[in-house]
Amino acid sequence: MANDYYDLTKNPLFAQGPKLVALVIAGIIILIILGSSFRTIGAGERGVVFSQIGGVKDLILDEGLRFKIPFVEDIIKIDVRTQKAQTEASAASKDLQTVSSTIAVNYHVDPSKANKVYQEIGLSYKDRMIDPAVQEAVKAVTAQFTAEELVTRRSEIKDQIKESLAKRLLVFNVIVDGFNIVDFSFSPQFNTAIEAKQTAEQQALKAKRDLDRIKIEAEQKITQAKAEAESQRLQKETISPIILQLRAIEKWDGHLPQVVGQATPFIDIASLTQKK
Repeated sequence: MANDYYDLTKNPLFAQGPKLVALVIAGIIILIILGSSFRTIGAGERGVVFSQIGGVKDLILDEGLRFKIPFVEDIIKIDVRTQKAQTEASAASKDLQTVSSTIAVNYHVDPSKANKVYQEIGLSYKDRMIDPAVQEAVKAVTAQFTAEELVTRRSEIKDQIKESLAKRLLVFNVIVDGFNIVDFSFSPQFNTAIEAKQTAEQQALKAKRDLDRIKIEAEQKITQAKAEAESQRLQKETISPIILQLRAIEKWDGHLPQVVGQATPFIDIASLTQKK
C-alpha cells in the first residue's frame, strides 16, 4: 500500500506553484494599475486633474480616454453643458411690498475655466453659487421698482436681473445662457388692493367715455339747431314779394271761391307783368 502513495512534492508543477501564484498576483496588480491609469471623459465634459501631491493642476482634459498617474492623480469630470436651475427668491419692492418669485436660469461652466471652478467652488456650484447669486440679483433689482411696476414693467425688470446675475456669475467662471421669471406673486392684501384699483380705473374710464359721448351729442344738436336757424334766416332774406306771388299762383287751382267768405287769392298781375 505504501508503494501506491503518490508524493505531490515530487510533481514538477508543485515546484513551480509559488511562481505561478506570483505571476497571477503580478498580473492582477498590473490590471489594477492599468485600470487606475485611465479615465474616460464623456461628451460635454471636461477633466480636471487632481494630484495627491500638488493639488489641482493647471490642466484641463478634453473628451476621450485620458491617462493619469495611478494612485497619485485623479481626474474629476466637470459637466460643461447647459444646465437649468430653478430658484425660489424673496425680496422687497421699492414700496416695501413682499415679492416672491420663481427664477429659471440656464447656465454652463466655462470649459476653459473648469479647473478654477472645481478648485474654488467644487462640484456643488448650484447650491453654493447659482442660488445665492440669483437671490442677490433679484433683491438688488426688485428694490428699485414698486410692486405695481414689477407687473407692468416685467420685461425691463427681467433684463436687468439677467444682466446683474450674469455679472455675478461670470466672476465664478459661469456663463448665463438664458433667464426667465417664471412667476411673480404678492401678498393677498396687495392683490386685493390692485384689483380694487383696476376696478375703480375701469369705472372712471367708463364715466369719462359716457361724459364725452354726452358732450359730443349736445354739440351735434347745437350745431344742427344753428344750421336750421341759419337756413331759415337765409330763406327769409331771399323770399321776395314776387316769389310769394309765384307760389300763390302755383297753389291756385284757377277757380274763384263759390262760397261767400272764402278768401280770394290775391295776385298782383301788374307786378308780374311789370317790366324792369
